This record gives sequence, C-alpha cells and structure tokens, in this order.
Amino acid sequence: MTSPTAPTSPFVKYRHIVVEGPIGAGKTSLARKLAERFGAQPVLEDPSANPFLERFYRDSRRHALPTQLFFLFQRVNQLRELAQHDLFDQAMVGDFLLEKDPLFARLTLDDDELRLYRQIFDSLRPQAPTPDIVIYLQAQPDTLVRRVLERGHAMEAGISETYLRALSDAYSRFFHHFDAAPLLIVNTEHLNPIDREDDFATLVHQLGEMRGRRSFFNVGE
Repeated sequence: MTSPTAPTSPFVKYRHIVVEGPIGAGKTSLARKLAERFGAQPVLEDPSANPFLERFYRDSRRHALPTQLFFLFQRVNQLRELAQHDLFDQAMVGDFLLEKDPLFARLTLDDDELRLYRQIFDSLRPQAPTPDIVIYLQAQPDTLVRRVLERGHAMEAGISETYLRALSDAYSRFFHHFDAAPLLIVNTEHLNPIDREDDFATLVHQLGEMRGRRSFFNVGE
C-alpha cells in the first residue's frame, strides 16, 4: 500500500472533525492521534468519570438510565463549550456525535425510561454544533469483541459479546441513514492507523481527497 509520507493536515479542509464507531473500533485513539499530530483541540469522552459505567457493564438493566443520562450531560456540557469556540483559532476533533446518543438508550432502556430520556435529549439537542465531517470506523462484531478483550480494560471486563454485537448492528443502522454531515465510512478490518504510520497517512490522504456527502474507504489484506 502506498501513501504520502507527510500528509497534509485534514484541518485545512475541515475545522471540526468527529470520529465515531462502536466500542473497540478505535475512535478515541484516532481522534487523539489526529489532534496531537496536527495541533487540533481534542474533545473526548471521559468514561472514567461516569460513576455508573462499571456497574452498568455488570448489571445493565439496573444501571442503564443513570449511565445514559450521565453520558448525555457530559457530552452536552462539552459541546456547549465547543459551540462558543473560535474555529479560526484552533480546529477540533472529537470522539462522539451527540445525534448517535439515543442508539445506546434504545438498546438498554425500557419504554418508560426511554420516553424520559427522549424528553431530556430533545430539550438539550439544539445546543450541539454540527461537525464539518464524521469519520465512522467500522469492523466486524468478532473483531470488536477481540479488540475489547485484547486491550484488557478492567471497566470493560463485564461487557457481554451479545451487547457488543447489538451495538455494532445499531451503529450500522444509524449511519446507513445519517446525513447531517459529510460521512467517511472506514473499514478498519485491515487498517491500523494508530500503530502503522502508512495506514494513518493513507487515511488522512483519503479524508483530504473526499468529495461529496458520503464516501467508503476499504483496504484489503
């Protein structure tokens, strides 16, 4: 695979980039690397700050609602600050898209809880700015399961394979219909932009060359 050795910063073209994908796709690692490499401001989730998350992974039914609401308020507070930021001063890259938040709620909440969550979400949603482009990282469910197991985070030890597979399917359905911003869909089965510099340069180049509202990027073995 050939790629430019010194990729042009994607923030020349896009001032606000969001990297998305299910658990194990590598969204936070890629967002952090883009920010560090090109001097952008990272806007990243902080799962360790959620006091309900570990309990949710052990007993999802009991702790789903407080876990979901904590993340919602955390994301909204970060995006509220982002909306006041001068994009001409410093570009930004995030690892979450607020519009995706309800897919977790639909997987974990019962009907009454979901109605309550939707009321809160709808009241907060207008505060979220729209990114210039979204990078959606895909991988097969088996690959996501393997990656989560390999990284060995103690908090994630209780995540079930069933939940990861359902989450992967929910992401696929969500981004199939997503049109709020330009979307670059990246198959990460054989792409490792975190550990392989050629892969990172290739992805950045693909981002800069993107035309239109939706593009697919797939690398074979």
